[in-house]
Amino acid sequence: MTDNERTGQIALFRYSVISEALSERLVPAERGLIVRALAERSWTTPTGTERRISRGTIDRWIAAYRHHGLAGLAPVARSDRGRPRDQAAFLAEAVVLRREVPARSAAQITDIIGRAHGVWLSERTVRAHLARQGVSRRVLLAEPARAFGRFEATRPNERWIGDVLVGPFVPSPRLSGSKRAKLFVLVDDYSRLLVAGRWMTEENTRAGQDVLRSAICRRGVPETLHVDNGAPYRAAQLARTCAVLGTHLVHSRPYRPQGRGKQERLNRYIRERFLTEAEARGIESFDELNDHFGAWAEQVANTRIHAETKEAPLARFLSAGPPARPDPDTVREAFRWSVTRRVTKTATVSLFANRYGVDPSLVGRSVELRFTPEDLQVIDVVCDGVPVGRATPFVIGRHVHPSVPQAEPPAAAPTSGVDYLGIVSAAEEEAQGSGRIDYRELHLPGFDVEGAGEIEVGQ
Repeated sequence: MTDNERTGQIALFRYSVISEALSERLVPAERGLIVRALAERSWTTPTGTERRISRGTIDRWIAAYRHHGLAGLAPVARSDRGRPRDQAAFLAEAVVLRREVPARSAAQITDIIGRAHGVWLSERTVRAHLARQGVSRRVLLAEPARAFGRFEATRPNERWIGDVLVGPFVPSPRLSGSKRAKLFVLVDDYSRLLVAGRWMTEENTRAGQDVLRSAICRRGVPETLHVDNGAPYRAAQLARTCAVLGTHLVHSRPYRPQGRGKQERLNRYIRERFLTEAEARGIESFDELNDHFGAWAEQVANTRIHAETKEAPLARFLSAGPPARPDPDTVREAFRWSVTRRVTKTATVSLFANRYGVDPSLVGRSVELRFTPEDLQVIDVVCDGVPVGRATPFVIGRHVHPSVPQAEPPAAAPTSGVDYLGIVSAAEEEAQGSGRIDYRELHLPGFDVEGAGEIEVGQ
């Protein structure tokens, strides 16, 4: 077959691919649907091979046919064909150009050689050759290796690190099946204390705030909260919480895990020492899992001698004395949510399918609604930073926010037998029987922080 015959066959093949999309009666939307369908098909090329043709190539063929007819579909001969000896010299020059200015792209180098010598190399060939010679931009412009020193906070509550650990599937009667357990956990950077942790059914902002609130009521307010970029930690509600508390919220840089080593080590410790025992024993419900985890955290994780600090995390945390008690009103305000709404002409605002009445003088103005997600019937209205009363509920279709973790129904009593976690739980219950506060209740909605009493040194 001559070159002209091969060129003609290729042009006819390309026309057969695009002919369905060439009709002038097609609107752009219809043509786009046809082109996408053509790109999903397999085509037999003139050489007998099966291949798919990308949508971009089909669009390019359609444009070429409209401008030049069937001749526009003929393959274009490469400008460097017939010069194999010269190409080696030009590729060597491409290496020199890259070393001269490492930021030059393969397309730029190809253009420089073409304009200087009248030879237009393939950009793909130039890029591959530069990579083989070890002068790719990724190599030449790579950042030098950096040394990272070991950081450690200088005092308790200077820096907390938060994370979510994905655990096993746990039976959930409320959901009529099993649900993957997610552990929201906080660790103190200075003492390695497991400040708080709770297994949740959902990985959302309110679940994380629930754990943070109980940790603050029990351990004090952290100066810095270091978390990753997961959805529970990127929400504006957590930023507002930290702003009210005076806590500096820090997010890890994407793909830069430096600074979170203590958290990762604690996660591995939880998997090795707690989850293996819990799964071997059997997990009946989320309540049971959290009861055992709370007891294990106090009796084992926080009382062991840490391999690096050579101290028990709880003793190291309390070495400077008990933490300062947070102000109850500040804590209560910090964990309220805030949204902005515009008042309608009927002096109403909507919030999560509920409607509320506000002062008629606010019609047409934007107001701030502050509320507790666990109770959507009580909404405080703020305008320009000044409280202007409480919204009156008109239509209440939802009483709690959908992000609020729902309580599990009570589970059946555990079976008898030798049980490591049961022994740990019994020890914790005995320790609490001496009149200490059950801080596990602090996460419950409606708990009066003001009546919680003084924080004991052992806690």
